[in-house]
Amino acid sequence: MRIERVTNTVSLKRTIDSGTEEQRKAVLEILAAVQKEGDQALRFYTEKFDGVLLEDLRVTESDVRDAYQNLDENLVPIIKEAADNIRDYHSRQVRQSWMIMQENGTIFGQKITPLDAVGVYVPGGKAAYPSSVLMNVIPAQVAGVERIVMVSPPGKDGTIPAGVLVAADILGVQEIYKVGGAQAVGALAFGTETIKAVDKIVGPGNIFVALAKREVYGNVDIDMIAGPSEIVVLADETALPNEVAADLLSQAEHDERASSILVTPSLKLAEAVSEEVEKQVAVLPREEIARASINDFGAIYVTNDLDEAIKVVNELAPEHLEIMTKEPMEQVGKIKHAGAIFIGRYSSEPVGDYFAGPNHVLPTNGTARFSSPLSVDEFTKKSSIISYSKQAIEDNGPKIAAFARLEGLEAHARAVEERLK
Repeated sequence: MRIERVTNTVSLKRTIDSGTEEQRKAVLEILAAVQKEGDQALRFYTEKFDGVLLEDLRVTESDVRDAYQNLDENLVPIIKEAADNIRDYHSRQVRQSWMIMQENGTIFGQKITPLDAVGVYVPGGKAAYPSSVLMNVIPAQVAGVERIVMVSPPGKDGTIPAGVLVAADILGVQEIYKVGGAQAVGALAFGTETIKAVDKIVGPGNIFVALAKREVYGNVDIDMIAGPSEIVVLADETALPNEVAADLLSQAEHDERASSILVTPSLKLAEAVSEEVEKQVAVLPREEIARASINDFGAIYVTNDLDEAIKVVNELAPEHLEIMTKEPMEQVGKIKHAGAIFIGRYSSEPVGDYFAGPNHVLPTNGTARFSSPLSVDEFTKKSSIISYSKQAIEDNGPKIAAFARLEGLEAHARAVEERLK
């Protein structure tokens, strides 16, 4: 990995992908076809892009039974335990509706209501992601969403990966469809003969999925436009080079555009980690992907001291941040921008990806400066409650009318004054 001495501030080599003009046109064409032709368009594009012609788009009970047969039975209790951990964590995020009454009889409050229907996109392609099922479905369930629809692209054999189906079945997801890509996003947003439209679409996908989510936003809500995965490791001389290197590569193997960065005041650690990365990447099954990521988007930044290193981390605002220093808790309070913070030697980033409980759907591309991980709040909406009393309108009506006239809205003013007569 390249090693750079930090002289001022640094920034991630951002990988925000707005797509090519050709890709955007293709997505618009697909969405228009789905809106017009419904299931027929879904079957056409599934055959075109996934290489399989499906008569029945919906996953059957037989498909789920086959998935259990095709999955190592030892993995089932592991998925269940991970689901329990994730559910326990997210149950602590639940907020309640509230109301207060003032002395003059006015009532204010907020009513929190779960969304009616949510679509969860689970990607296929380079790997299967049962963890995406858990991380997107469980917060919606905890929020109280009644209808959860899952879509995922089928393989050439017409099936969805066994781990994905088993995870969905463990959670009790009833509506699962074998459709992916921009056409799946269109189906969730607009509805077809088979798939009824939802209110919000969550879950990661390729550039066509991301562009489609962007296009349908407003017709439905979406979670975020996620970029490639990122990790920043903040470490001092006490960190072990082999562990740091392994954690950097855990993100690099995701995608050629993933970003893996070490920030440290120790040149000795920097050099040792660089050597370790070269050793470990050479024996990875996904070596080609990881090496491209490390070469194009990886870096080791050497700072003058730990305080400067923390400034660099806050400039980067990474999706994942690991703190591997002698006293990691002392640094946590100084971190302003990070999607998820992993503290100490034993908190390797994959712990959060799969098992610990916090959500692994996190802000990327520096958006941790202003956004947060996927949470229960994402699956609710809030209504303000206002009940003004007679005394309150008498006390404040003239002020409200004056404010309305300040903005040139006479009817607003008169609406209030009618109550004062």
